[in-house]
Amino acid sequence: MTKYRIGVDVGGTNTDAAIIDILAIDSPSRGVCASTKTPTTPDVTSGIYTAIQDALEQSHVDRQDVVSVAIGTTHFVNAVVQADSSRLSKVAVVRLCGPFTRQVPPFAEFPSDLKDIMGGPVFYLDGGLEIDGREIAPLKKDQIKATVKSIQDAGIKMVALLGVFSPLDHDGIHEETCKKFMLGFDPSLSIVCSHSIGRIGYLERENATILNASILGFARKTVRAFCSAVVKLQLRCPLYLTQNDGTLTDAGTAAELPIKTFASGPTNSMTGAAFLANLDRGGGPKQSDQQVLVVDIGGTTTDLCALLPSGFPRQAPNFVEVGGVRTAFSMPEVLSVGLGGGSRIAVDEQTGVVSVGPESVGHYLTSRAMVFGGDVMTATDIVTASGKADIGDHKKVEHVPAEVVTKARQQIRKVLERAIDGMKISDQPVVLLLVGGGSVIHMDALNGVAECIIPPHHDSANAVGAAIAKVAGEIDVIELLEGRDEKQVLEAAKQRAIDAAVARGAEKEGVRIAIIEKIPLTYATNKATRLVIKAIGNLKPPSIDSQVVPQSQVFQESMNDDLDANDDEPSNINSPRETPHFDAKPSLQVDLDRYRPDVRNNTWFISPVDLEFMAAGTGVLGTGGGGPSRIQYLHCLQFLQGPGYTGNMRVVKAASLRDSDVCVTGSWFGAPSVSSERLSAGTELALAIESCANVTGKKDFHAIVTDEIGGGNGLSAFPSSVMYDIPVVDGDLMGRAYPTLEHCTPYVYGLSSTPCAVADGRGNVSIILHAESNRRAETMARSQCVDLGNKVAISTAPLTGAQTKKYIIPNTISQVWYIGRAVYRARQSKTDMIQAIFDTSPGKILYTGKIIDVKRDVSRGYTMGYCLLAPLSSDERETTLSSSCSDGMEENHYLVIPFQNEFLYAAYTDPDAPEEVSKQEIICTVPDLISILGQDGEAIGSQELRYGLKVNVIAMAAHPLWTTKEGLGIGGPKGFGLDMEWTKLGEYWEPRSVIEEFNRVE
Repeated sequence: MTKYRIGVDVGGTNTDAAIIDILAIDSPSRGVCASTKTPTTPDVTSGIYTAIQDALEQSHVDRQDVVSVAIGTTHFVNAVVQADSSRLSKVAVVRLCGPFTRQVPPFAEFPSDLKDIMGGPVFYLDGGLEIDGREIAPLKKDQIKATVKSIQDAGIKMVALLGVFSPLDHDGIHEETCKKFMLGFDPSLSIVCSHSIGRIGYLERENATILNASILGFARKTVRAFCSAVVKLQLRCPLYLTQNDGTLTDAGTAAELPIKTFASGPTNSMTGAAFLANLDRGGGPKQSDQQVLVVDIGGTTTDLCALLPSGFPRQAPNFVEVGGVRTAFSMPEVLSVGLGGGSRIAVDEQTGVVSVGPESVGHYLTSRAMVFGGDVMTATDIVTASGKADIGDHKKVEHVPAEVVTKARQQIRKVLERAIDGMKISDQPVVLLLVGGGSVIHMDALNGVAECIIPPHHDSANAVGAAIAKVAGEIDVIELLEGRDEKQVLEAAKQRAIDAAVARGAEKEGVRIAIIEKIPLTYATNKATRLVIKAIGNLKPPSIDSQVVPQSQVFQESMNDDLDANDDEPSNINSPRETPHFDAKPSLQVDLDRYRPDVRNNTWFISPVDLEFMAAGTGVLGTGGGGPSRIQYLHCLQFLQGPGYTGNMRVVKAASLRDSDVCVTGSWFGAPSVSSERLSAGTELALAIESCANVTGKKDFHAIVTDEIGGGNGLSAFPSSVMYDIPVVDGDLMGRAYPTLEHCTPYVYGLSSTPCAVADGRGNVSIILHAESNRRAETMARSQCVDLGNKVAISTAPLTGAQTKKYIIPNTISQVWYIGRAVYRARQSKTDMIQAIFDTSPGKILYTGKIIDVKRDVSRGYTMGYCLLAPLSSDERETTLSSSCSDGMEENHYLVIPFQNEFLYAAYTDPDAPEEVSKQEIICTVPDLISILGQDGEAIGSQELRYGLKVNVIAMAAHPLWTTKEGLGIGGPKGFGLDMEWTKLGEYWEPRSVIEEFNRVE
C-alpha cells in the first residue's frame, strides 16, 4: 500500500505543508504529491490545521495512508525572544559540582527581563565528574532531600539540573540518579537534565537548560494543541517535531525538550533542498570533489548554509544567542543577508549609483512593487524588466532605464557572491542549491560557482525537509587511548551512536555514521580524546498495531492538566520587544565617547564598564592563546555588582610601589577544555597565594601583579585585589600570552619561580619548594595540575617592589582598557577598527585575508599547528580592508601562521607546501605580538580558527625585556625550537597610562 508523510513548516509569515509518497521518492518530483502555503495564524495551530487540510484535499490522499506528520515551528523560541512572562516559568537551578562552579553563578549573563521572569533559587550539591571520569564527589541523598524541600517552599515546579562534565557521563548517570531521587521526594517536579540538552561548556549548557525548563509548561500545552489538530484531521499516525539539526523527535520528547526545535525552520529548508536535489541518492553534485551550499531566497532576506557530505547543514561552531542568552546546543550555521524579492532598488540621482536592499517592502510586495501597480522599485521589478521572469504586469517596468537594470543586476550578483564566499567550507568548486520563493532574483552566473541547481518544488523545500527528516543518535564521550587499540575504541563508539539512533526510532538497516569529531585534550598525558559521533537513519514505519490508537492521541490524553487543547494563546509573532538591560554588558548603558574611568589620587577604581573593555583588550594581547576572558570577566563582575561591595577593586602605577613592598602573583593554570566546564570554586587563587606567601614568610603583602595580560589570566588578579584589599599593579610579567611559567620576565632574567604553590577547589595544595630550573618547576607544576583535574591556581614566589618595577611590562592593564574601548567605539561609530586599535597601541597590519586551511595536533600538552590565509578578491577588499592596511602589504601572497597555543610567526608561503620553511618569507616572529582579529575586532584564538573566516592579522612590537639575548633565548624563535632569527618589527612604545590621563586630585 502506498504510504505518505506530511511535513509542515511554520514561519513568521507563512505556514507551508507538503505531502510525500515515500514509495515514489525515486521519481523526478521526489514523491511530492502536493504542497500548500497559508498565512501563519496568531494561534499557530489553526494555520497548521488549514495547511494540512488544503494539502490533503489537493492530493486526494487517503488519510489512513499517512504514516507520519512532522512539524517545524518557531513557536517556542518566540516566547523567549519576546520575554513573554505568560509563557515562561521561574526555574530552580541545581548544580552537581562539589566545591566547584561558585566562580560564576547561574543567570549571570541573562538580560534583566528574562532573569526577573526565570530566576529562581540556586543550589550547589555534591556530585559531578572530572574530565577523566573520576567523581568530584558522590551524590548525597540527604542533600537532595533538603534541596527538594527548599524548592517546594519557594513554590517552584521547574528545575534545571546540571552536573559537571555530565555530557561525558555515559547516559548522564549522576544527573539521572539525582533526578530519580528528587522525583521520589516530589513527583510533581519537572526536572530537565543538562546532558540531554547540550555539549561541554558549562555556562552555555546551563543557560540552555534553564531556558528549556522555563518554557516547559508552554511547550507541553502547545504540543498538546498540535496533537489535537492531528486528531481533528482524522490522521491516525505519529506526530513528530523537527529539531535544530534536521532530525526528528516524537511529540512527547519535543514537549520535554522544546529548545531542540528552536532553529528547525532554516534546517528544514536546507535538508529539503538536499533531498529535492537528489543528494541522498547520489544524484546532483559529487561531494567528494565539490562543496554544496543551499541558498534560500525569500521576500526580505537570503539564508545560506553549507551542507556536509552527510546532507546535514554545517553546525554553528561556538555559541548561539537566544533572546540575549548565550547557549550551546546544536544549531545550523546560517548566514542571512538583506536580499530578497522585495528588496528596494535605490538610484542616486547625482552619482548614478544603484543599490539593492537591505530595505525591503516585505509582506507588501504584491501591492507596492511596480509590476503590481505600486510605486517602489524592487528586485522583483528588475527581474521582470530583464525579461527573466513573467511576474505581474511587465508593461509597468518598461520605463526603467536599461542602465539601472544592468547596475541592479550587478549588485544582486555581488551580494550573492560575497555571501556565498562567506559560507564556503573549502576551496573546492561550489554547487548551489537554490530554493525559496524569491529565487527568481538570481539571474546571472556567479563567480566561483560551478553549478546552480533549482530543484523541483523549490518553493516548498522547508515543508519537504520536515516531511523527510531523519532520526539521529549521538554520543559525546572522552576515551583514554593510551595503550588501547584506537580503531577498536572508535568502532565501539560508532556502534553506540548507531544503537542510540535505533532506540530513537530509526530503521536499523541503513543507519550510518554522519559525523565523527576527534578532539585531543590539551595537558592530558594519557592520550585523552573527546569523541563526538552522530549516526542517522530513516524513520522506521509504525507497525499496524501501533496505529490502533494514534500516538498523538495517546500523548494528548496523557497530559493530565486542566488546560483545554484549543486554548493555544496568540504568539504575537510581530510584537516588538524592548531592548533589555544587560547586567553582563554594562557598556550598553553608557555613552562610550563621554565615559571616563574613576581615577582619584593616582588610584584607578575599576567599574563594570572598565572590566568589559579590558576583557576585549586581553583577547588582542592573547596572541592566539591565554584562553577566553569571558568566565574571568563574569567572575569579576560578581564582585562589583554583588551585595556589600566596598569599591576596593583598584589599580596603581608600578612607580608608586616602595622597593620593600611585597607583591604576590596568582593565575590559572590548566586546560581550556576544563576551564569552560569545571568552573572554579572561586577560592583557588587565594589559597595558592596564601600558601606561597606563608611558606616564604611573607604574610603581609601590599599589591598583586598579573602574570599574563593576554587572555583570561589578564583579569585574574582583580578578585584577589578585592579579597585582600590590595591594588593591582598596572602592568604584567609577559606583556602578552605565553605558554609556560618560565616565560614570565623575572624568571627569564634569573629569578626563581619557587617556592610556588598549586591549589584546587577542594583545598588541595602542593608546594614546590625548589626546582633545578624554572623549566623543571613548570613540568612539576603541570604534573600536579593533571592529577588535580587539569585546572588549578598557581602562585609563584612573591616579588619585592623593586623587582616588580625592574621586570614588569608597564601599563598593560591600561593598554587592554584602551584597546577594548577603541574596539567598542569603532563598532558603535562603524569606523576603522584596526586604526582605532593602532591609535592606542602602535602596531602594523601584516595581512588581510581569508583562512583556507587549519591543521592542529596536541604535543607535549600544547595545541600545535598552523593556519593558512589566502588574499581577498578585489570585491572583498572593498568591504573588509582597513584603511590602515594599505602600506607594505603583499596582496597576492599567501600567509602561514604556526602556533603553539600562541602564534609563533607569520610568513609568506607557498600554498602547496605551507610548512616548508625554505619556501617561506618570514615577516614577523615572537617575541613580537601577532594577533588575528575577526571583522568585529574580536581576537580569534588558535582554538577558534576555521576555514572561511575573513581576518586581519596585526602585530605589535615586544617590550625591550624580550629583545635581549636572555629574552630571545626563551621568548624568541629559538625558545620554541624554530631555526630562524628574530627581525625587529618596529620601535616599542610604552602604553599610555589610564591613571596619568584621567587622574583627579581630591
